[in-house]
This record gives sequence, structure tokens and C-alpha cells, in this order.
Amino acid sequence: MIRGLYTGASGMMAQMNYMDALSNNLANADLVGYKRDTAVSKAFPQMLLRRMNDSGVHNFPMGSVDSAPIVGRLGTGVEVNEVFTIFEQGAMKQTDNPFDLAMEGEGFLCVETEDGERYTRNGSFVLGKEGFLLTKSGDLVLGENGPIKLKKNNFIIDEDGVVYQNSSFSEDENRLVSLEENEWENIERVDRLKVVDFKRTRYLQKQGDSQWLDTEFSGEAEIVTDGKRPKIRQGFLESANVNPVTEMVKMIEVNRSYEANSKLIQTEDSLLGKLINEAVRV
Repeated sequence: MIRGLYTGASGMMAQMNYMDALSNNLANADLVGYKRDTAVSKAFPQMLLRRMNDSGVHNFPMGSVDSAPIVGRLGTGVEVNEVFTIFEQGAMKQTDNPFDLAMEGEGFLCVETEDGERYTRNGSFVLGKEGFLLTKSGDLVLGENGPIKLKKNNFIIDEDGVVYQNSSFSEDENRLVSLEENEWENIERVDRLKVVDFKRTRYLQKQGDSQWLDTEFSGEAEIVTDGKRPKIRQGFLESANVNPVTEMVKMIEVNRSYEANSKLIQTEDSLLGKLINEAVRV
């Protein structure tokens, strides 16, 4: 009787953690480069139930311990085993803004924050007052040789992440240009975006604003070598890999599971009350 209370309570706690992950996904559905979370539950060991004889004495025949008929298995509860991030590619959204970058493939861009180097797939950048490429929160975007310094409307980034600029190009227009245009005959190479990856990305720690921090389980950041680098798309942004409709359906399922466990606790409490108040008096 008491075991049923703990089983129902463990189920409610597991659904609460699952709901937290779903709510966080919906709250960040419009965040560039966001990757959704999911919760994985693990059941406690189950017990095998057998029907015993009326006297409660179990006589084992010679060479057998399975003479009692099996009734079924009894679950003892569940717990949240892990909440991890799913690093699926998000949809590409064209913006035609030269400061917007998207990555097609596995990998992360590097940014320098006040707390050290962080890793992101949020390519919504701006140009700072000093000419450095920055995130919306003011963090420096890193190239392989350090922070990237540019001139407004005077740069392009190719698919390999190489940044080019031409000092003779006008800064008056805000448009996206290409290497094939005549004004890029005398281009100069500025740097190449620092793109890294990890041995076990699922163990990266979220830092907010689509940024991640490496851990002892994820391994240290490793610069992606040529031939394995993701394609950089200038003028595009990677949307969050969250489908709001799917997340809402999952939330409904979680709510129903939570209510079922709540009903279980109410039923167990009612039966326990009858046992104490009625059976004991008899």
C-alpha cells in the first residue's frame, strides 16, 4: 500500500522534469541556433509476483523453485536518468544580412566572453564601434588568429569561413556581395572563423543565449580540420530545431501522465484510509 504512494510520486516527479525541458524548448523556439532538450527516464527494478497457496506456505518440489504461478511484474517507480541536448540541424532562414552566418554541418563557432571562451551556433552578429565582429550580447567572435576586425559593408565570408575585405569598397550600401563581383579583384584575406567540435557533444553544458561550455565528459574543443568543416552560409541564420506543434503534443501527453500518477496516489490514499479505519476495527 505504501509502495504505491512512492511509485506514483516518483512518476509525478519524472513528468515534472520532462515538462521543464519541454517548456524551455518552447520558450526558446525563436532563439537562433538553439538546440532542444529531452528528458530520459529510467525505471527502478521490477519485482516478480507469484500466487501463493492459502496457508502462505510455499512447498518447492525437488529440483524446481518455480512451482508458484506467476501473477505478473510490479513496478517500483521511475526516475529521470538524464536531460540532454539533441544537436540536430535547424532550418536555414535567409536574411540577406552580411553579418548573419549559419553553419551547415557539425561544429561550433567560438566567441570570447568575460568568463572565457564559449561555443555557439548563433550566427546573428553585429559590428562593434571598434570594428570587431560581435554577438548581440557584445562577445567577440574569434578567428583562428584572434578576434575578427572588419570594416562596415566591406567584407565577405566564403563557405570555408575565410573572411575577405577590400579597402576600396564603399561603406554606403548595406548589401551582400560575392567573390565574383568586380569590386573584389584586389581582395585581402583577414582571417578564418574558428570552428571547433567535440568528441561527445551531448555532454556540453548550456550557458544561455545558444552558448555552450565544454566539460570533462565532452572533451576539450578541437579545431575542425579541412575537409570536415561545416559550410558557412553568409546571409542566413539557423533556426532552433524546435517544432512548437510537436512540443505542445508532448506537453499534453506529460500532463495526462502526471494526472494518472496523481489519481494513483489518491486511490492508494483512499485504500490505506479504509485499511486503517475499517479493517483494523474488525
